[in-house]
Amino acid sequence: MEQKDVVILGAGISGLAIAYWLKKEGLQIAVLERKDEPGGAMESVQISGYLFDRGPNSGLETTPLIREIARGVGVEDRLIYAREAAKKRYIYRAGELHPLPMGPLSLLTTRLFSWKGKLRVLAEPFISRSEDGYYQSVADFVRRRLGKEFLDYAINPFVAGIFAGDPEKLSVQSAFPRLYRLEEVYGSLIKGMIKGAKERKRQAEKSKQSAEMFSFKSGLQEFATGIAGYLHDDLQLSANVIRIEREGSGYRIVYRKDGEDGAVKANTVVSAVPAYVAARILGHLDPEVKQHLESIEYPPVLVLFCVYPREKIAQPLDGFGYLIPEVEKQHYLGALWSSTIFDGRAPAHEAAFTIYVGGARQPELLDRPEQELVQTVLEEFERTMGIEADPVLVETRFWEKAIPQYNLGYIEHVRCFERFERENPGLFLAGNYIGGISLGDCVRNSRPLAQRVISYLRGEERSETGKS
Repeated sequence: MEQKDVVILGAGISGLAIAYWLKKEGLQIAVLERKDEPGGAMESVQISGYLFDRGPNSGLETTPLIREIARGVGVEDRLIYAREAAKKRYIYRAGELHPLPMGPLSLLTTRLFSWKGKLRVLAEPFISRSEDGYYQSVADFVRRRLGKEFLDYAINPFVAGIFAGDPEKLSVQSAFPRLYRLEEVYGSLIKGMIKGAKERKRQAEKSKQSAEMFSFKSGLQEFATGIAGYLHDDLQLSANVIRIEREGSGYRIVYRKDGEDGAVKANTVVSAVPAYVAARILGHLDPEVKQHLESIEYPPVLVLFCVYPREKIAQPLDGFGYLIPEVEKQHYLGALWSSTIFDGRAPAHEAAFTIYVGGARQPELLDRPEQELVQTVLEEFERTMGIEADPVLVETRFWEKAIPQYNLGYIEHVRCFERFERENPGLFLAGNYIGGISLGDCVRNSRPLAQRVISYLRGEERSETGKS
C-alpha cells in the first residue's frame, strides 16, 4: 500500500491549487478524482467549432496567485482577458435592457432607477450600522442601506448572477463578507469602497469590481488541465473514494477505480469535494458534521448555450450580457454574451450566448420537461434581444447540484467544520463551500490551507493545538 504525505480528495480548482502548492514544496501527494477529467464544475467543450463553458464562464483575477499558478504549470501564455466591451453590463426592466450604472454620474442619469430610488441610494452614508450579519439576509441589509428599488433591480439580479441565489435567504456576512465589512469598518458602503481601495492595494489584491475578467484560449477548464499536467501521476482520475479510516496517527483512504478497490495511506487528508460528497465520505467520523454538510443547499441550474447569426440580432452586442430581476417574472436568470466577452467562442459572423435557468430563485422550473423549458426560455431571450432567426446550435448542461448557498446562519456550519478539524488532526476541509464560491476565492484560499498542512506535517500546528 502506498504511503503519502497528503491525499487530496477532488480535482476541482480548490483541490488542484492546493495540490500545486504542496507538490511545489516537495511533498509526496496523491489527488483522487471521481470524474474522468479534472476541473470539477469547470467543463469546457468544443462542439462543431463553438466553445461551450458548461460551468463557470470566466474568472476574476482578484489575486496574483492565479497568474503565479498559471506560470508555474506552463499555461500563462494561454490566459486571455475579456474585451473592453464586456465591461458594460445590462439589467432587464420592463422588456428593455438598461446599462448598470458604474459611477455617480451614470447613477444620476440612468433610466434603470426612479428618482426616488436614486435619492435613496445617495442617502446611504447616513444609515447607521446593523446587527449581526450572519443572521441578516442580503435582502434585509440592502433594503436598509440602499432601499427596496436598488435591491430589486441591482442586488437581486446580481445575487442570481453570482450564486444563482436568493438574497432573502443568503447571509450577508457569510455570502458577501467584504460588503458587510465596509459597513462594520467604515460605517458606510460608499465611504468604504473609496477608503477600502487603499487597503486592497497594500495586499496586492483587487476588488471584484476592478479585477480583470479572464479565461483561457480553450476555455476555463484549461486552467485545471494545466495543473493536472503538472501533477502528472500524482493525479488519479476515475478514482471514487469510498471511505476514510483512521489508522495510527494517519489515515487510510479506500477508493474504487476500474471496478477494483484500492487504498492509500496518508499522514494528512484534504477533502476538497462538494459538501454533500464530503458528508458521504467523512460522515461516519462525526454525525454532527455529516448533518451540517448535508444541509448545505445546492440548487439546480440548467446552463443553455445557443448560437445565432449575428446579422439577425437587433440588440447591439456591446457588453457582458444581462441579468433579470426576480420581479420581472421571466423564466431565466440572465444571459452572457459569450462571444462578445472572449475571442474563440464562435465564428465572427455568429454570436454565442450562455443562459442560466433555475437556481435557488426558481428551482421548480427544472421540474418541467427540458425541451419545453428550453423553448420557453429561447422565446423570451429572442424577444429581448430582437432576434428573428432560429438558433444555429442549442446545447444544455444540467447541474442537479450547482452552487453552495451561504444561507442565514451559515456561520454554524463553519464553526462545526472548525471543531471537526480540531478533533480530527491531519484532516482538512476545503472547497467552495468554505471561504467563497468564486474561482478567485478558491485559489486565494488554497495557499493558506496548503501552509497549514505543511505546518501540521512539521509538527507546528500540532504543538500549537496540543494535539499529537
